[in-house]
Amino acid sequence: MQPIDIAQQYFEAWQRHDAAAIVATFAEGGTYSDPATDQPLTGQAIGQYTGGLWAAFPDLSFEIISAAPAGEGLVAAQWIMHGTNRGSMQGLPPTGCSVALPGADFIRVEGEKIRSVEGYFDMKTFSQQLGLQAIVQPHAVGPFSFGTSVSVQSGKRTRPGTFTITALQVRSDQEVEQVRGYSRAIAPEMLEMEGFISWVGVTIGHRMLTITAWEGPEHVRQLQQGTHKQAMKEFFGPDRYVGGSTSVWIPERIGTMWVRCSSCGQMVDYHRQQGKCHCGALLPEHPPYW
Repeated sequence: MQPIDIAQQYFEAWQRHDAAAIVATFAEGGTYSDPATDQPLTGQAIGQYTGGLWAAFPDLSFEIISAAPAGEGLVAAQWIMHGTNRGSMQGLPPTGCSVALPGADFIRVEGEKIRSVEGYFDMKTFSQQLGLQAIVQPHAVGPFSFGTSVSVQSGKRTRPGTFTITALQVRSDQEVEQVRGYSRAIAPEMLEMEGFISWVGVTIGHRMLTITAWEGPEHVRQLQQGTHKQAMKEFFGPDRYVGGSTSVWIPERIGTMWVRCSSCGQMVDYHRQQGKCHCGALLPEHPPYW
């Protein structure tokens, strides 16, 4: 068979969602890579990767725009990936968004097996089509470090009476994902806890911080159950993370909430004025404290 015929077998296996058939098209030690794999995959890792894509996009398909020889043993293919995100991807909940992602594969064939597939597509376009943020920033510049953050809000506008703060240092990107997995499970549980106001998680490199606002210190004890309790066992288990600390903070003073009057444009002490501006107009509802 010609290299283009081997490539066609590869494409057809993708269309059938047949992981075993995809793996079977590769030579022993053959590799697959694309912008989402971090490093080249080989053997069953290729099948696991494709299975993860189909779980995230059950209707995944590829529209082959062109496929042609591009040199001895090399096939170049242009495609558009179609699918709707109905399942979890990298631990994130499904967005329900559909993608029509253009990309290209360069397939190196030796004999009747694939030696390598190098896939190319724009990760920013992929993220944007999924409704995700695509932020480009450095890891660090001088004394400044950059990262990501996430927040969970209960919607309460109560003035916080207590904050819990956790600071954790991990060893690798894999441990970052492990901690994020726990956080994704803990956050919905906290939404059901009495006295919970909001939660903020920050990741900067391998440094991870969480700040949680509560109505009072008595509510913090609820963290001694559920997934948070399991996460603490993991922290104190063998060969996990670098270190970390937890703390409970009672604020000495939280200032008043100022709100701009939509009628006269002045900033007004919402609570002192009991929700009414000096000009007589009702003030808009104040934002959450935290």
